[in-house]
Amino acid sequence: MPHVSRMSYGVYILRCADNTYYTGLTNDLERRVATHNAGRGARYTRSRLPVEALFWWDNLSKRDAYRVEWMIKQLSRTQKQCLIDGDERLLNRLKKRLVA
Repeated sequence: MPHVSRMSYGVYILRCADNTYYTGLTNDLERRVATHNAGRGARYTRSRLPVEALFWWDNLSKRDAYRVEWMIKQLSRTQKQCLIDGDERLLNRLKKRLVA
């Protein structure tokens, strides 16, 4: 039986040129940011170029990455800024919700 490798995904937060945040998921952050900056990413970012990656949560299954993306999108801008700044308490709360 062939070995099936599990692809790792991650969730990212970008800062757009208008200082808004965009959250998404990918299995290749560098390629995805380049795609956004080439104007071929999400419709939201196309008119807000350039973008810069500020946060990356990796080593997730695709299913978990979708869940984390949804959880981050529910956060306020202030909470997203705390996550970007490395707020361990907030990150741990999200991790607990992920395994619940």
